[in-house]
Amino acid sequence: MRLLRTINVVVIDDSAFMRKSISVMLESDPGIKVIATARDGKDGIEKIRQFKPDIVTLDIEMPVMDGLTALGIIMKEMPLPVLMISSLTSDGAKATVDALSLGAVDFIPKELSYVSLDIIKIRDELIGKVKEIVHSRSLLFRLQRIKSASSHVEHKNPVSQTTRTSNGKMPDKQLKAVTIGISTGGPFALLQMIPKLPKNFPVGLAVVQHMPPRFTKSMADRLDGLSQIRVREAADGDAMEPGLALIAPGGQHMTFARSSGTIRVKISDEPRNTLYHPCADIMMTSAAEVFDAPLLGLIMTGMGKDGLEGLKAIKRKGGFVVAQDESSCVVYGMPKAAVDEGVADVIHPLDEIAGTLTKIFERG
Repeated sequence: MRLLRTINVVVIDDSAFMRKSISVMLESDPGIKVIATARDGKDGIEKIRQFKPDIVTLDIEMPVMDGLTALGIIMKEMPLPVLMISSLTSDGAKATVDALSLGAVDFIPKELSYVSLDIIKIRDELIGKVKEIVHSRSLLFRLQRIKSASSHVEHKNPVSQTTRTSNGKMPDKQLKAVTIGISTGGPFALLQMIPKLPKNFPVGLAVVQHMPPRFTKSMADRLDGLSQIRVREAADGDAMEPGLALIAPGGQHMTFARSSGTIRVKISDEPRNTLYHPCADIMMTSAAEVFDAPLLGLIMTGMGKDGLEGLKAIKRKGGFVVAQDESSCVVYGMPKAAVDEGVADVIHPLDEIAGTLTKIFERG
């Protein structure tokens, strides 16, 4: 059995306590080594050039050079995976969405690194993200694409064998809504996909993106400003409407109820015992039950297998499932679970998904 090599990390943060805290958590795993730390973005860029790490953790608010400025330089000159360390404030959430749109792979909330009593869970989440991101076979292509875009060179997405064999298959029933489950790498993917949907998209969309509170609103606001359809963070009682994407609020679950013939959103803390809040399985399963009609389930980049059970519920009601392909995922976890279980009807790269959805609903 081939042993995976040690993952080398550079930690960039203006707080000495945070640099130490993150380093201790990461190095509690024998497969991870913090090879350097830096106190600001300028120092961090120098350390990256010197040590050439596999991944970087990057604070946003720093003196001399802030995290967003440093990130822009990293993505242009030396693209590599960057995990942001983000404040849970509204301003921090907005800056984090900016970072994700610039090419950062994911983030962890800064306060959770040292305030929460559940430090073991936080440490495990940080280590899990670092390992999944670094070992992602498709991430190198994504970073190359970012570098090509920064130098204005067109770089076409390679079509995988699974994508070629799935072309042409279309649902044989009229679908009533789109449900989307997405996690690691999701904001970047949604920013690429949702703005391509036409203004007259004929059904509503429900999105679960694994994010804390405040972050989902910042992401929804950004998408709304870029998209032809309307996008907003879901609120209790919102109606599912054509041309409207509702994003489940971070930290809460989104389900559905029928009221006088209208499908409306329900937002709740329950159930509390789920791994994810919001949870794609809960949202999709509720949609399958309440709509009681065929739906389209879309599963995209992310760790784990959240959404698999929800997609199965959608399939039992005659629905149709689209999965993002491995070559365009940051982490091929959630789509892989659907593909491996035989749930996915078609598999497409990120840049084809919006066109696929448009064609499906034009037929309907």
